[in-house]
Amino acid sequence: MTDARPETGYTTPKTAVRLHHELEAVWGSGRGLERLSAVNHTVVGKRFMVTALVFFAIGGVLAMLIRAQLASTNSAFLDAAQYAQVFTMHGVIMMFLFAIPFFEGLAIYLLPKMLGARDLAFPRMSAYGYWCYLFGGSFLVLALVFGIAPDGGWFMYTPLSSRPYSPGINADVWLLGITFVEISALSAAIEIMVTILKLRSPGMSLTRMPIFAWYMLVVAAMMLIGFPPLILGSILLEVERAFDLPFFDPTRGGDPLLWQHLFWLFGHPEVYIIFLPAAGALSTIIPVLCRTRLEGYGLIVAAIVAMAFLSFGLWVHHMYTVGIPHVALSFFSAASALVAIPTGIQIFAWLATMAHGKPRHSIPMLHVFGFFFVFVAGGLTGVMLAMVPFDWQAHDTHFVVAHLHYVLVGGFVFPMMAAAYYWLPHITGRQPVQHLSKPAFWLVFIGFNVTFFIMHLTGLRGMPRRVFEYPQEAGWEVLNFISSVGGFVMTIGFALVALDLIMLIRHGRPFRRDPWEAGTLEWATPTPPPSYNFGSLPHFDTRGDALEPRKLGPELAAGRGYLGFMRNGWMETLSVEMVSGRLDHVVILPRPTFLPLWTAMATAVFFASLLAKLYWLTPVAFVAVVILFFLWTPSTGLKQEIGPLEIGRGERALHHQEVAQPPSWWAVVFALAANATLYTSLVFGAFFLWLSAPNWPPPDLDFTFVLPSLVAAVGLTMAAIAGRMANGQPGRTVSGLVVALVAHLASVGAVAVLLMSIPAPTGHAASAAAFAVAVYVGFHAAIGAVLAIYGLWRWNTGFIGPSRVLDLRIGRLWHDYTAVAGLIGLAFPFVLQSLTGIGGR
Repeated sequence: MTDARPETGYTTPKTAVRLHHELEAVWGSGRGLERLSAVNHTVVGKRFMVTALVFFAIGGVLAMLIRAQLASTNSAFLDAAQYAQVFTMHGVIMMFLFAIPFFEGLAIYLLPKMLGARDLAFPRMSAYGYWCYLFGGSFLVLALVFGIAPDGGWFMYTPLSSRPYSPGINADVWLLGITFVEISALSAAIEIMVTILKLRSPGMSLTRMPIFAWYMLVVAAMMLIGFPPLILGSILLEVERAFDLPFFDPTRGGDPLLWQHLFWLFGHPEVYIIFLPAAGALSTIIPVLCRTRLEGYGLIVAAIVAMAFLSFGLWVHHMYTVGIPHVALSFFSAASALVAIPTGIQIFAWLATMAHGKPRHSIPMLHVFGFFFVFVAGGLTGVMLAMVPFDWQAHDTHFVVAHLHYVLVGGFVFPMMAAAYYWLPHITGRQPVQHLSKPAFWLVFIGFNVTFFIMHLTGLRGMPRRVFEYPQEAGWEVLNFISSVGGFVMTIGFALVALDLIMLIRHGRPFRRDPWEAGTLEWATPTPPPSYNFGSLPHFDTRGDALEPRKLGPELAAGRGYLGFMRNGWMETLSVEMVSGRLDHVVILPRPTFLPLWTAMATAVFFASLLAKLYWLTPVAFVAVVILFFLWTPSTGLKQEIGPLEIGRGERALHHQEVAQPPSWWAVVFALAANATLYTSLVFGAFFLWLSAPNWPPPDLDFTFVLPSLVAAVGLTMAAIAGRMANGQPGRTVSGLVVALVAHLASVGAVAVLLMSIPAPTGHAASAAAFAVAVYVGFHAAIGAVLAIYGLWRWNTGFIGPSRVLDLRIGRLWHDYTAVAGLIGLAFPFVLQSLTGIGGR
């Protein structure tokens, strides 16, 4: 940024060609090594999808190793240790490194184009998330190459994954690698939510959004709530393994079932997190392929919201056999069956759309039919497993494995192959050749059903999952051999799909725009799309899936919309009010930079130091990460008020630094919501142990300390009040930030005294829980101090003024949250102490 006052007006380029040259000069990502600095959503989305497909291929190879091992009772293909690593990594790759990242990439690529924006809300955060995904995934795969991969199952149940039973670093690779990868998932969730809610073109209210945006909005909200419990569980288990705090050790007041609760609070919603984006693709594709509009738009929106809500009440669906009380079993069984209703609403809406239209006999539609057959079959077995008596019989058998694959392959892989054939022409600018498309589909479809239908039978005949050998007298060998043959047929089919897609990219027929005669805005861009998506942005007066891209595209390319010009070298897009879609303000996006790559590398060093037990390096790497994040900020902000900006069509709007709630403010709100979910899970864990573990907490254990708790509480409260005093006015800003800084530092010091006073954190889970909550409070107070220093620096460098208070408002959110969470955390030991002798068994 410079101190010169930015221009608030604009000059329209004389020709559309000139406009596009000017836009590309600013929005382009460069060539060669310069592409590593790309933050553009088109580039990042494609990187996510390609990387996910590479991991899918690796996971497929591991699946073939499993089927080769199980094809015969006499197979010596893998020993027990190798098999454990192979089946664990197969699950890890498919669930964490393929399914979720692939739909993240699709959403990152499509959403701005569908919503009429030039990019996502936080392009650098998307790039950082991609690098974390790539490095974290490579971290896990390289561990397999070196024979130190996780070997306790993709769910890592304790006590099997605890230090006494897994003394090597295999479990640490899972815990640290997955936590590293989940940085990408959470950043993508916040990115997607803010983009959908704020970066739509004017006129697109929530009721006018394309249905795919609704699906992704719900999925992103589910990720914000679903992933923190897994991250918390991973942190607690790693802390137990590294520092011996006994959260899951029953001999010291812990409980292995706590891990299962934390894992499945994530694990069962994850099934719907994977399915719903695929369903969103189907709801977009089916009307186009049937030449009609989607039936039941409102009902589908209600159904996906209901499915999201119900999915968080189903986690015990996976824990029927662990000794849950019968009343609780009845509740979770009913909820598991009830979720079939919103699923059925969507399926019947798709069938009604097909019935009212004229389906085209195309390759995407062939995969849609494959989805219906496979997913409905998986849904029926899911209802069977929701019934407690049947689940008790089929639990941990191959029947469950078959059901899982019918749901996930049917509900994700077939729709995503349909999406690939539908949207690849947009990505590449070429239409498919289709010489191999049909044989590839039938090989996948037949091979899949031969593989997994047979596994229902082996499961019903008692074959347990996760075994690497079985006795000949069990009578499973013929069925397993047939299943393995089907697996290899399916693999050949996927290889043909890959070859077919490569043929499309290299030798497909070029076209200009919208080969499907679709109604969504992404087809109004040129194909392949430019880095800025649109020469100008549209105004919506109808629903986002009822447009005419062939007519609208040339108008936008000619600059006859909003922002059909360049100004100050800014990368501009528009923000709207969340519900109504009315124009709100102009958002200035950051230019390409290598900082996301360097920050991800420093993050990788942080996790690698934890894995290698180089704890002296860990704080150094953490500080490097914090410093690198702060280096992102000098390129953002304004050094003086500029007032409303002209945006075209005779309208004006404020710069995002001069409004109350720009996208970055909402991003912090959503990040704090995820943070609060993690904190709630931590407190839930402590009270679960109080209910489940005997003599908890022990009557002779006292971890309540009044004076340091009182000092910390007063400090956090004063910091929140002082943060509200700092409002951009001379005098009040500096004094408020200084008071906030001193108050946070006092809180950190008081919490440090608390931590040193807690008796024997390694001796009992109650002390460990009090210790963990105190660390949470102290860590947030320390970040509050850093934000106060940052606010002082921004004030001193001229980025804060009477109407430029975004940095202060973001800091205020943190100070307020830290005060509330801190007061709860400081009261936690006293509440826990008062429960002595009341709970337990």
